[in-house]
Amino acid sequence: MNRRTVSNITVKKRLIFLFFCMALAVAALIVRLGYLQIVRAAELQSLAWEQWTRSNTVRAERGDILDRNGKLLAGSASALSILARPRQVENKEEAARLLAPILEVEAERLLELLQKPLDSVYLKRKVDADVAQEIRKLEIAGLYFTPEPKRYYPNGKLASQLLGFVGTDEGLAGLENQYEKELRGQDGRIELEADGKGRRLPQGTQQFIPAVDGMDMVLTIDQNIQYIIEREMDRVMEESEPKGIVAIAMDPKTGEILGIAGKPDFDPNNYADYPQENWKLTPISNTFEPGSTFKLVTLAAALEEGHFHANEGFFCKGYSVVAGTTIGCWTRSRGGHGAVDFTKVVLGSCNPGFIELGNRIGADKLMEYVKAFGFGQKTGIDVIGEGTGILFSPEQYGPVEAATTAFGQGVSVTPIQQAAAVCAMVNGGYLMKPYVVKELRDSDGNVTKNEPQVVRRVISEATCEEIKRIMELVVREGSGKNAYLEGYRIGGKTGTAQKVAGGRYIDGENILSFIGFAPVEDPRIVLYIAVDAPQTGPQWGSQVSAPMFRRMMESILKYMNIPPSTTPTEIVPELVEVPDLTGRTLDEETSNLLDTAGLLVRYVGEGGTILNQTPKAGAKVPLQTTVLVYLGGMETDDGVIVPDLSGKTMREATEVLGWLGLRINGSGSGVAVSQNPEPGTKVAKNSIVYVEFAAPGEVER
Repeated sequence: MNRRTVSNITVKKRLIFLFFCMALAVAALIVRLGYLQIVRAAELQSLAWEQWTRSNTVRAERGDILDRNGKLLAGSASALSILARPRQVENKEEAARLLAPILEVEAERLLELLQKPLDSVYLKRKVDADVAQEIRKLEIAGLYFTPEPKRYYPNGKLASQLLGFVGTDEGLAGLENQYEKELRGQDGRIELEADGKGRRLPQGTQQFIPAVDGMDMVLTIDQNIQYIIEREMDRVMEESEPKGIVAIAMDPKTGEILGIAGKPDFDPNNYADYPQENWKLTPISNTFEPGSTFKLVTLAAALEEGHFHANEGFFCKGYSVVAGTTIGCWTRSRGGHGAVDFTKVVLGSCNPGFIELGNRIGADKLMEYVKAFGFGQKTGIDVIGEGTGILFSPEQYGPVEAATTAFGQGVSVTPIQQAAAVCAMVNGGYLMKPYVVKELRDSDGNVTKNEPQVVRRVISEATCEEIKRIMELVVREGSGKNAYLEGYRIGGKTGTAQKVAGGRYIDGENILSFIGFAPVEDPRIVLYIAVDAPQTGPQWGSQVSAPMFRRMMESILKYMNIPPSTTPTEIVPELVEVPDLTGRTLDEETSNLLDTAGLLVRYVGEGGTILNQTPKAGAKVPLQTTVLVYLGGMETDDGVIVPDLSGKTMREATEVLGWLGLRINGSGSGVAVSQNPEPGTKVAKNSIVYVEFAAPGEVER
C-alpha cells in the first residue's frame, strides 16, 4: 500500500470521526431542545412570560357591613392610587420635587421610590380625586393611576368599636379584622406583554383574571337602637364627665346583640387621630367588680334551691361578722335596715341579707351557679378581644370571699357576661350565646347564617317568674324608681361598686350600673349600662345609670312599636314628697332617700354637705323631678364664683343665684343656654348675671 492510499484512508477516518462527532452534537442538541420544549416547556414559558409581561392588580371590592335591616354601616368607595414605573420616569429628581407637595410626601422619599430597581412602585395609595387631577396636570411620563376600593363609614363614630377599621390593605380592628378573609375577597389581575421599558406591545396578548368580591356581612345590630344608645351615652359623657361608659342591648330570647357601644370611641374614617385604647370594644373586654347588679345571681340561686322566701323576716343591724371579719351594709351609720322581709332585702340592696342567702345556699353551690350563669369564662361572642373576668380560686375561696361574692364584691366580670346572665333570668332560664353576625352573603347569592344557640339551662321557669316580679318591684318601689317608665312594666337592678386598681379600691371612683328589661310580661330587650367614675354630679347608679336606662328604653320601645303594658300593675304615684336634704352629706343614705322617692339630684358647688335645696322639703312634685342642691364652696372673701347655669330653668337659675347673693336678668323661656359673666368668673355680691333661655335643643350650646 503506497503512501497516497494510506493518506486517503486517514482522511476518511478523520471525516467519519468528525461526522460522528457532529451527529452526536446534533443529537445532543435535539435531545436538549426536546427537553426544553417538552419537559420544561411550562416552567420556561412561565419565566419568559414574567419577563415580557407586566401585571396590574385588580383589587377585589370589600364586602359591605349592614345592620339587621340592611342599612349600610361600612362600605367601599372608589379611590385612585398613584403608581410609577421607575424605568419610564426620565427626570426622577424633578418628578419627586413636583409630586412632593401634592402627595404630601417628602421629596427624598419619593426619589428613593423612583430609584428602586423595580418594575413598578406605589407612590401613594388611595388618594382623593382632586389630588389625582393635580398630578395628571403635571404630565409626567411613567405615572399611572390604578383604581382601588376605599373603606368608608357613613355614620362616623356609630358602632365604631364593633366595626373596627381598615388600613391600607387589611382590616386592623373589630369585625373588619376578625372577618378579614370573608370581607376582603380575592384580588384579580391584568397581564399584558410589554417591552424592556414596561411599555405595552401593540400586538401583544393580554390576560384578565377577574377579582372575587368579598362577602357582605349582616349584623344583628339595629342601627336605630345603636343610635339611641350612643346618643344617651354622649349626653352623659358631657354632663357627668366619666372616664368611660359601656352599654349593651340584647334580645333575651335569641342572644342577638341589638346595640353595643363603649365611650370614648373613635371615627373609623380617621382612626389614626384617636388613641388606640379607644379602638377596643370595651363592653366585651373591660372587667370590673359588678356590685349590686350581681346580687341577682345570688337571688336566682336562692330561689332555685328553695332558700328565698319573700315574706320571711330578717333583721339587719348594719353589718355582718363572717369568720371574724366585719362586713358592713350601706345603712351601717344609722344602725341598719332593721326588721325587714326578704323582699325588702332585695329592694334595699341589703348586704347582710344577701350574705345570709349565700350562707343558706352554701359557698360551693353558690359558686356553681356563678359559673353556670357564665361568669369566669368567655361567653363566646363572635368578636375578638373578649375578657373572662376573675373569680376566686378554690385556694382563695374562704367564708369571707363567699360572703362578698354573694353581694358582688371581690369578683370581676365583663359587661357582656352580666347582660347574658340576666337574659337567662328573664327568658325561662336559658343561657344564650351572644352574637353580632347574623349572616354572610357571597356574590353568588349563597348565605351562611348564624342561629340562636343555647349554652345551657340554669334555672327553672318558676324561678324566672319570681325574679321578674322582684326586679319589677325594684323599679316600682326600690332603688330603681328612676328607671320607671309610665305605661310599661319595667324590671331592673341598680349597682354602685368601688373601682379596683392594683388590688386596692380607689377612693372616690365608682362604677355606676343598671341592668333592666322590658316589658315584664314578655321580655323583648335587656339593657345593661355601666358608667365609669363620673367626675361631676351624683356617684350612684340610681342617679346616673337608671335615668339613662329610662331614656334609652323609652325611645327603644317606641321604635320597636311595643305597646304599653296591658297587664294590671300597681300605679306609681304621680306626685311624690321631696325629702329634707339640708345638712346631709353625699352618702348612700342620702341616695336612698332620693331613690325611694323617685327623685333625681344635681349639684351646685363643691362641698360635701348640702346647704340648700330646691324644691324645698315637703313640696309635692312629679316623679323623677330633679332636686337642685347647693354644696357650698362658691363664696370667697373677695366675692362669689358664678355657677354654671346651663340647662337650668329660670326658676332654678333664680334660686341658685339667690343662694349666692347674686341677681338674675333673664330673657327668653325654657332652659339656660348662655350667660354673662361666664361660669367660674369671680364677681362681687349682688352682681347681675345675664341669662338667655331657650327651648331645649333650640340653640346649640
